[in-house]
Formats: sequence, structure tokens, C-alpha cells
Amino acid sequence: QVQLLESGGGLVQTGDSLRLSCAASGGTLGLGLMGWFRQSPGKDRDFVAAIAWSGSSTYYADSVKGRFFIFRDKSKNAMYLDMTNLKPEDTAAYYCAARRGVGPLLSEYEYHYWGQGTQVTVSS
Repeated sequence: QVQLLESGGGLVQTGDSLRLSCAASGGTLGLGLMGWFRQSPGKDRDFVAAIAWSGSSTYYADSVKGRFFIFRDKSKNAMYLDMTNLKPEDTAAYYCAARRGVGPLLSEYEYHYWGQGTQVTVSS
């Protein structure tokens, strides 16, 4: 069983930057992909970014491309999301996710493990 623990959320202003962290523990052998999703009240959980477990490939939603950067520290089994030029529409609960093996990455239903979420609020 894989455990994911996010940290780093908070309240920031428009244009600020923030780093989210996700620490993975447990049975990480076999994981192929890690990602970030976000969800606002009353809305679906949306894909934000993903990275291959090896760190060799990254993927971004169009809405964050050029502003958010996903990367991994393999020595710590950790994943990070650097968010820059934050906008009020980035306000959401952000979730770390992981899936076994490789495969589709845009749908939340393709991921097997989830963190508890961390809130990011961007004030205008």
C-alpha cells in the first residue's frame, strides 16, 4: 500500500509563487506515474500535471503550462509542484496521486493512490 502526504498549501496573492510537496511511502515499487489534481467546491477533480516515476517525462494541463513545474526527488521518493504567477482561478484543493505502471494520466480514475489534499487559495 502506498501512502501519499501533501504539504505546502496556503493563502497567497495574485502573482505569488508556492511550492507543493508530496512524499510517497510504502510499496512504491511498481509505481509508474505521479500527478497533481485540483478540485474546487462543486466542480470535478481536474488534472494539473504529471511526471513519470523515473522523472523522464512531464505533462501539464493547458491552463497551467508555463506557470507550474512538476519535478521529482527520487532520493526522497518525493514529488513537487512549483506554482508561479498564481491566479485566483488556481484556488482549489490540490491532491497528489500515483498510479501503478504507465498508462492514461488525465483522468482521476486512472490513479490508484491519493493524498488527503492541501488547500491553495489565491486572493485577488
